[in-house]
Amino acid sequence: LPTIHHGQSIIDRKSEFQGHLASICHQKQVQMVVNKLKENNKINSAKHNIVAYRLETGDGKVIGDSFDDGEHQAVGRMLHVLEQIDARNVMVVVIRWFGNILLGPDRFKPINTCTGDILEEHGY
Repeated sequence: LPTIHHGQSIIDRKSEFQGHLASICHQKQVQMVVNKLKENNKINSAKHNIVAYRLETGDGKVIGDSFDDGEHQAVGRMLHVLEQIDARNVMVVVIRWFGNILLGPDRFKPINTCTGDILEEHGY
């Protein structure tokens, strides 16, 4: 199991967002990391576990994928951040604990910030 790094939380109108990062070398590790994160009761209680990753294949191609866990349109933005910096062999999970206040499109700012901050913090 890859080492999982945990970023700082961001609070926006009672919703809490936190980024998590793992270096990966195989697609199977994505679900392993998500499962490991969900062993934490607080993370398991979150409304959304948004996942984006990019992985370099043996032939030099880069594949990327994402899962929104009901946080529609967020993953495309997270994947875009990974693509902009050409991050490879890494996954980011942004956890959102819903604060019972709808944020609308404002929710993308803390999601993008969590994604960018944890990538930068770990040298991507």
